[in-house]
Amino acid sequence: MFEIDPNSQSNLDEVTTSHVHLDVAVDFDAKVLRGTAALEMHALKPTDEVILDSAHLLIKGAHFIDAGGKSAVLHVDLKTVHKVYGTALRLKLPQRVAEGELFRIVVEYETTAEGGAIQFLTPEQTLGKEHPYLFTQCEEIYARSMFPCQDSPSVKISYSADVRVPKPLTALMSAIATGQSIDGDLITYSFEQKITIPSYLVALVVGNLKMAEISDRCAVWSEPENLEACAWEFAEMETILQTAEDLITPYVWGRSDLLVLPGSFPFGGMENPCLTFVTPTLLAGDRSLTDVIAHEIAHSWSGNLVTAKNWEHFWLNEGWTTYFERKIVARLHGEDSRQLSSIIGEDDLQESVEFYGKDNPLTALVPKLHGIDPDDAYSTIPYDKGAHLLYYLEQLLGGPEVFEPYMRAYISEFQGKSIDSDDWKQFLIAYFAKNSPEKLELLNGVEWAKWFYAPGMPPVANHYDERPQQVCLHLAERWLQAAKSTGYCQFSPTDIEGFSTMQKVIFLTRLAESAPLKEETLAAIDSTYALTKYHNCEVRFGWLVLALKSNYLAVADAVVEMLSTQGRMKYTRPLYRLLHACPEGRDLAEQTFKRLRGFYHPICARMVEKDLGV
Repeated sequence: MFEIDPNSQSNLDEVTTSHVHLDVAVDFDAKVLRGTAALEMHALKPTDEVILDSAHLLIKGAHFIDAGGKSAVLHVDLKTVHKVYGTALRLKLPQRVAEGELFRIVVEYETTAEGGAIQFLTPEQTLGKEHPYLFTQCEEIYARSMFPCQDSPSVKISYSADVRVPKPLTALMSAIATGQSIDGDLITYSFEQKITIPSYLVALVVGNLKMAEISDRCAVWSEPENLEACAWEFAEMETILQTAEDLITPYVWGRSDLLVLPGSFPFGGMENPCLTFVTPTLLAGDRSLTDVIAHEIAHSWSGNLVTAKNWEHFWLNEGWTTYFERKIVARLHGEDSRQLSSIIGEDDLQESVEFYGKDNPLTALVPKLHGIDPDDAYSTIPYDKGAHLLYYLEQLLGGPEVFEPYMRAYISEFQGKSIDSDDWKQFLIAYFAKNSPEKLELLNGVEWAKWFYAPGMPPVANHYDERPQQVCLHLAERWLQAAKSTGYCQFSPTDIEGFSTMQKVIFLTRLAESAPLKEETLAAIDSTYALTKYHNCEVRFGWLVLALKSNYLAVADAVVEMLSTQGRMKYTRPLYRLLHACPEGRDLAEQTFKRLRGFYHPICARMVEKDLGV
């Protein structure tokens, strides 16, 4: 089992799941889901046992139903417990099944508070302050704490669901809504996802939700108090989707809706099919942070259609998606935007490598994850190191006009499948052997072992167009020179008025590379550009990083305010680490986390605990 996926205890080599039906009720008082999961399975080889992944589930019973409809009660064995991967749900079958035999497993269960997939919010934690709310986050190995399953991206399932919730709440899933019915104080919402997906893409949200249509296939959902702002911010969804289709292949998922979650959502976005989840930190008020939407839409092809076989090959999801995102952005805003994004990505990659250590095996593009929680390997490395490799190959092989036909062929070849890095490499070579055999010598010269398995930065540096960043780097150098003479009167707010968000980030990153800066210099920067209260979270975060690296605790209140209003790990984890590293900030970091721990999603809280050593 571990040979297919080191992070799953399921007997993946013996049985596989084709469809799951969830029939669950949401109990906000007890903060649990309870009901049944029915798994349609078939045997890959003769076996008398099914092993499913579970974590912190209360298993109440299980049945085996053969192809003829005959049912039998199953003995439940929960004695195999792994400290990271949860409890193996071992089910002894009433008879040995033959290779190819179809059957169903129905498990009655209940979730528990210890599970990492579901966050229940009290009314006070929502914008409306009147109704409770829940959302799920199953990536990477948390689906097993939402329902028993073969929790491995090597298994792709269709799924359906009936979800009972108290009136007047709305339930949405990563699937197409097929109807609803009312029974007293309960509403049952029904869903179907016909396209096969890995378990980590099963998603549920329940709350006081309203919808604003963007196009025939795109809509924005949020709490009603935020709906107008959300609909305006993401009004370009259809344009982004059409651009992605033109770049790659037609969109196959039907709906492409977007849900803006409460502030505790731990990621920028999550590519749940038909219903992308995003953080409210994208609400900049000027549509300047919608590149995240391009990223999540791109996942409709890389990750959702073509899926990494296990978490060791995560770059096949995220590296490809980051590469696609930047190409979409180039089509929407020009090649300069792609180049700037790539440069920022290189900085993020360097920072991740330095954080882990350049010799740390988790900085490899294809890390070994036996016995390791994939969350502990989560960083920008699969995103930016993977995109770095694809950009390198694009340039090596002759540019976009050569590489883009290949990438479309790649998606067409593997859609609906789960693959590993060797599958990807073999198809790359086979494609060019057939279509451009003169390129084979170039591919044969690529140091594949270093690209895949060597820790640290990539073995080959990419060269990006530096012209788009010159204006922001020049401004940073002027500030660094002025710091030597305190000649700050030469600067004004107009300096950055024409900068894009990415240029502002590069400006602040360049200053942070020279940290610590003097207190008077930082005070002058903030006085000139009003960065502490900047509405755009990317810019404000860049400023707070610069300030904390310089031990400038005049921003402490702003740091605590940002930590208190959102739980996006991209911001939250670095801010806690940097505040904790300040001699006078350690106690404040620990006290703030202790106060806010219940606000954060369980994934975020666990990672901050590790960062702070508390």
